Amino acid sequence: MVLQSLYFSALLLSALSGVPGLVRPARGGRMASWMLVGSALCALGLAGSVLYGGLTWQAELRWALPGAHFLFRGDPIGTFILVPATLVPAILSFYAEGYWSDGAHADTAPALRLFFGASVACMVLLCAAANAVLFLFGWEIMAILAFLMVTTSDQDAAVREAGWIYLVASHTGALMLFAGFALLALGTGTGFDLGPLRPGFASTPAGTAAFLLLLGGFLLKAGVGPLHVWLPGAHAAAPSHVSALLSGLMLKMGILGVLRIIALTPDPPLWWAGLLTGLGAASGIMSMAFALGQKDLKRLLAYSSIENVSVIALGLGLALAGKTLALPALVMLGGAGALFHLLNHALLKPLLFMGAGSVMHATGTRDLERLGGLAHPMPRTAFLFLAGAFGICALPPFNGFAGEWLMYLGAFRGTQPNGWVWSVVTLASLAVIGALTVACFTRAYGIVFLGEPRRDLAHPAHESPRSMTATMAVLAGICLFIGLVPAVLAPALQAATRELGPGLPALGSLANLKALSLMALIGLPMGLAVWQAIRRAPSTRTGTWDCGYALPTARIQYTASSFSRMLTDGFRWLLLPIERIPRIQGLFPRESRFQSQAPDTLLDRGLNPAASFVASALSWLRFLQAGHLPIYLLYVVLTLVALFAWTLQ
Repeated sequence: MVLQSLYFSALLLSALSGVPGLVRPARGGRMASWMLVGSALCALGLAGSVLYGGLTWQAELRWALPGAHFLFRGDPIGTFILVPATLVPAILSFYAEGYWSDGAHADTAPALRLFFGASVACMVLLCAAANAVLFLFGWEIMAILAFLMVTTSDQDAAVREAGWIYLVASHTGALMLFAGFALLALGTGTGFDLGPLRPGFASTPAGTAAFLLLLGGFLLKAGVGPLHVWLPGAHAAAPSHVSALLSGLMLKMGILGVLRIIALTPDPPLWWAGLLTGLGAASGIMSMAFALGQKDLKRLLAYSSIENVSVIALGLGLALAGKTLALPALVMLGGAGALFHLLNHALLKPLLFMGAGSVMHATGTRDLERLGGLAHPMPRTAFLFLAGAFGICALPPFNGFAGEWLMYLGAFRGTQPNGWVWSVVTLASLAVIGALTVACFTRAYGIVFLGEPRRDLAHPAHESPRSMTATMAVLAGICLFIGLVPAVLAPALQAATRELGPGLPALGSLANLKALSLMALIGLPMGLAVWQAIRRAPSTRTGTWDCGYALPTARIQYTASSFSRMLTDGFRWLLLPIERIPRIQGLFPRESRFQSQAPDTLLDRGLNPAASFVASALSWLRFLQAGHLPIYLLYVVLTLVALFAWTLQ
């Protein structure tokens, strides 16, 4: 009973967190933040009992309709995701008090706060939903709330377009899930309750169709390519703390769905693992190629999010292959690596989006070509963004390293006669993706924070309020703590991963996390000692070599485009960049300008033209859209009558 009380307290506190702000806007932000803190504390208490104490819980709410009910179940997988789904929004809420304050945004802040808290409640609901109807109920409400948050600044045409693309993609995914769950009910024997599939169902036509529909719907929400088309625009259009929520947490609801499929299927076909691994590898490399071509800092981070969920998909592909091939080490390390990376990304990407929001708050722009040299006026933001960049590049001592380390271990363990294919693909993909990620964030950090300002800003850059940088420091501290002592998560990872394949033994492989903790705790003092020695050593200040220019300017620095040109040229066949190259003539040419951009190939070169063609071809049906509510109600009634007549046949 205590566990149920903790869960429903977390659900209600998050759902109601935005309500006080509607009554007392002046204090609404702080009250919402503390209510979300309460929700996070309830989730942490629940996690301690489920992940470390081995307990589970279940609750049922019945409808008045016969046989209809809502079923909640607290299992290790859902509880593992529940922790960041409540903890990170609480931190983001304090950040929003400085970034999106009631004073500066009096017309939108109260409503945005209400939608923010309600969306957290939907994620809490999804983490424990053990019934397809309940799951879809929370899923659809979350999608609508995300649309309302993305379109907060709806006076901007680009924001409205991004919102509509997100809404279309979200409802497309929801339709796939409705159909997939309907087919899945044929194999569970428990109706719409999410229970284990009967043996052999996964290989039937109905099982195959259910898997493809559910995988498509979940990966569309997660943003794995080529189902990512909504993600870059929505993340760029939303307020930065909303972008952090979308990227760090809402994408993980799609991953939660994939985890549920794996856990419920006792005998998955091998091609399931091949499909998931192939999508993860291709999407991860593709997304980082697009990230290297972006000039918008938030779009760059959005493509990086696609890369990270793709890495999670690689780990889940390993786990699926291990489950089919009866390789428990592959299941344990692939699944644990995917879950660890999920947690890491849920912490690191909000930190980076908060850093991007701090840059926008201070400079009024997120255009890389207009930024530069911000480390001097914004030292706290620069340091904390660097910490997030280290973590997202999987560099020690931050938490990103340990998660990918487990996946590397799993891939090496799979180098056996029947598992070497998955290992080779995973190892090669992780290596290429990792190299591109380091190049991408070297570019992002160097262009934004180092060098000199590339253009005059509308107003001088300044450090963001402490309410923003302090919350970034909290997230960075959590990431550093996990990176130094990842072994504290070993029992939680063990408990959650065992759900993917019941009966898995307790593998000593996760003891590698203890070795990493020991190495980190030994290496940290040594690193600090070296840093102090370098800091105290005498230094000589001299001018930067100016290549012979008498009057160097900021224009001779690398731009965002030129920095990554060599890498993006290797992906020209994919990026299809749009360039305006000036014609330079004569001995004394006139002033000229070079412009380049890398739009999303699938969206701008594929889906948008196709949608325009379909709209043009069906324009003769526009007379049906009269704009009068009674006519639309008549359409609904006629449709219901037609369906009723059809069922009587």
